Amino acid sequence: MTVGNFLLRSGVDCVVVEKRDRAYVERRQRAGVVDTRGVRMFREWGMEHVVKDSSSPAKITGGTFIDGVRYDIAFGDDESEAVFCPQQVLVRNLTTAFLEAGGDLRYEALDVAPEDLDSERPTVRYRAADGSAKAITCDYVAGCDGFHGVSRASVPAGRLTVHSHEFPYSWLSVLAEATCAPYGMAIHDHGLAARFPRGADASRLYLQVPGDATPEDWPDDRVWTEVSARFGAEAPTGPIVDKRIVPLRSVVFDPMRYGRLFLLGDAAHIVPPMSAKGIHLALYDTEVFVRALLAQVKEGDGSLLDAYSDTCLRHVWNYQAYAVWLTDLMHNAGDASYGGAFRKQIARAELRRLNESPSAIRLFNDLNAGLL
Repeated sequence: MTVGNFLLRSGVDCVVVEKRDRAYVERRQRAGVVDTRGVRMFREWGMEHVVKDSSSPAKITGGTFIDGVRYDIAFGDDESEAVFCPQQVLVRNLTTAFLEAGGDLRYEALDVAPEDLDSERPTVRYRAADGSAKAITCDYVAGCDGFHGVSRASVPAGRLTVHSHEFPYSWLSVLAEATCAPYGMAIHDHGLAARFPRGADASRLYLQVPGDATPEDWPDDRVWTEVSARFGAEAPTGPIVDKRIVPLRSVVFDPMRYGRLFLLGDAAHIVPPMSAKGIHLALYDTEVFVRALLAQVKEGDGSLLDAYSDTCLRHVWNYQAYAVWLTDLMHNAGDASYGGAFRKQIARAELRRLNESPSAIRLFNDLNAGLL
């Protein structure tokens, strides 16, 4: 939706094809942090309003709990403009802006099949909700359909190299109709815990669990007991409306294009959710792609499109390094069953440095804000 809005505002026609219906898309819960770079990007494009959500905190501030003791840490310095904006709110705002500007958005497009991607005029075929066959012939295809989408699957075998790293633990991700308190991250011998707002009376909870855990292993009572134990404070409870296991992994596909197909966001790379950089990388890819496409369409300069993959991958690997470091740090500092007692003490030494060294804090803040 960001690609579509930016292109439309720049006078370039585009069609957005979506598998689900509008109601499903706009209530689908995902991540919720738009970092400083993302906020500034939307402002530069005259769309800062899309990251506004009156039901969530305007700034990302919270506590880090270590063995039940709270340490007040501000994520980002005074220049940080990062905001909590539930992803469904961002999508809803972007959708409204796109449609109000006359955008062509086609919901319930089934059996989507990109073809002739290595030609000058690729075609995207799909089946409409009424069963009729449709075809869109275009100049370029932006694959923004996630890790399991059809875009990357349409690339012939052997044309992309995959780099991946699997972590030995997973997260239990829980969406609850409960006030977000305690608010922040908790490091505990039982494992990591996190709690973040998803509206005025809803919160997203994460609990570190073994890599082979299932949702059935975690009945609601056990979830709330463990949240309270890891934060060292009684947690407000409420109905749990969604519960799933999230594997922690890093994945990068290289290159991020094939012919006239350009891969953006999760279609090209995955970062562990500990880093909160999935949206960041997707928005970075978006701006690089749109500016490169505009240079080609308006000025006949294809050099930026040719450099698209290299430009994005340099940034992607920088944040993969950040994401892996932060994931290892926060998990090793608590549960010693994976990294051992030695790595646990190393991780805690690093946490102390983050809390005491201005240089370490400055570097962390710049990476957290998306400014490096």
